Parts: sequence; C-alpha cells; structure tokens
Amino acid sequence: MQIMERIRRIATRYDLKRKWYRFSRSPLSIVGLVIAAASIFLAVAAPFVTPYPSQAGRATNLKYKFLPPSLTYLFGTDELGRDVFTRTIFGFQYSLTMAAVVLTLVIPPGVVLGLVAGYYRGTWIDTLIMRISDVFIAVPPLVLALSIASVLTPSVFNSMMAVSLMWWPWYTRLTYNAASALRNEYFVQASEVMGASSFRIIFSEILPNCLGSILTKVTLDVGWVILLGAALSYVGLGAQPPTPDLGTMVNSGAMYLPSQWWITMFPAMGIIVIILGFNLLGDGIRDIFVEEVR
Repeated sequence: MQIMERIRRIATRYDLKRKWYRFSRSPLSIVGLVIAAASIFLAVAAPFVTPYPSQAGRATNLKYKFLPPSLTYLFGTDELGRDVFTRTIFGFQYSLTMAAVVLTLVIPPGVVLGLVAGYYRGTWIDTLIMRISDVFIAVPPLVLALSIASVLTPSVFNSMMAVSLMWWPWYTRLTYNAASALRNEYFVQASEVMGASSFRIIFSEILPNCLGSILTKVTLDVGWVILLGAALSYVGLGAQPPTPDLGTMVNSGAMYLPSQWWITMFPAMGIIVIILGFNLLGDGIRDIFVEEVR
C-alpha cells in the first residue's frame, strides 16, 4: 500500500508539473495569472495598501474635491474630496466578492442538474431540466438580471441574487453537453456492468472528466459576473453610495466628464484590468485541457 501511495503521489506531482509547463508556455497566460493574483491581493489587503482607507466609506473632505492625479492623490479626488485610488482598490473587494458569491451559488446546482440530465439523456428528467434551463437562456442575461434586480431593493446582496438566478443554466448546459458525450464511453458502461450506482457513476466517473471545461468557464465567468455587477450598479440597481463599488463610481463620475475625467476613468480601468486578467487566465487553463484531450 505504501508503494502504491508513493507512486500515486509521484504521478500527481508529475501531472501538475506537466500542466504548469503547458500553462507557462503562453506569456499572456502568465500575465493573466499575475493580474488576477494582484487583484485578489489588493482586494484582501485594501485597508493596508491604500493611503486613505477611511475615505472608502462615508468620509468627506470637500476642501480637496476635484483634485487631479498627483503624488498625494494618485488617481485624484472625487466630488466629495475622497481619494479615487483608495476607493478603486476597495471597489476590487466588492467586485471579486460578488464574483465569488455568485459562482459559489450557481456552480453546484448548475453542474448537478447538467450531470443528471446528461446521464439520463432522452428521458423525462432530461426534458424537464433542459427545457427549464432553455427558458432562462433564451432571455439575454443583462435583461433578465435587470428585471430581477428592479423588483428587489437596490443593494449589493440583491444584485448578487439577481445575477445568481440567471447564471446557473449556463453551467447546466455546459455540463449537460459534456456528460452526454461521456454517457456511452466504455468506462461508464463498465461501471454499470459492475453494478455501480447511478450516484457513483455520475459523481465518480463522469464529473471528474468534466472538470476541465467547468474550471475554464469558472475562470472566464469571473470577468463576466464583475461586468454584469458593475452594469447593475451603474444604473442604480446594485451597490448604493457611499459603497465604493466600481460601477457606482463610474456612474457618479460620468456627470463630471470631461473636465474631471479621472473620477470615471480610473474605476473603469479597474474593471477592464480585472476582466482582462481573469480572461487571459481562463484562456491559459483552457489550453491545458485542450492539449490533454488532443
């Protein structure tokens, strides 16, 4: 048993090194990893790395309003004299928290429903699950999220719920396609012949072979969730002032364009950088699993 365990550890270590080698061959994937890691670090350490953490809340300093970027205020100040750099970094917290909460809520039910529908393809279970998911997918995501958020009280929590309610069908559809393709593979048929339960086949045989596609989509969806959350905040259906949400900051600064351009430009650039980083990271992860399939 000890020899087998050691062989398994060596094989796992070799597999991880091989994946890292494939990932590291793409400079853009490394750039995405660096941007994503830096964004997460800044979000977590925002109270310690920002020069004026007290200005992330209700603090005002009208004496210093509309100051352009300088060494004292790297991104300038807004209409209430608050440091835009500090509020942008704190905005990373809300954006990444929203992405984490939404994906945590939608991935388990979406994946499970897709696996069940794919395994029982052609039955009433498949028809019921996939027709319900098709109804949600038929409506544009932003329109559906806006419709749900408009019924609820505008807040960070309700915007998370609105995005979560319309995001799960995409994981159901992705997992369904992967599970349907694996349904008739020999290793699944062998498990059925050996008397394995449906639960074991779905979660021990089919699910591990779908993880590559799911993980890639998770990484790419971080950017989309952040963008959708920013859009809700921009129209007033997400985080409310004085919460330093990036979408809210872009909206509040738009009325001062073009003279006080920095109030809008730097939060907007923050959104772009986060989305770009996670998209590049997702492309690198996708390339790993695509090469493995080949």
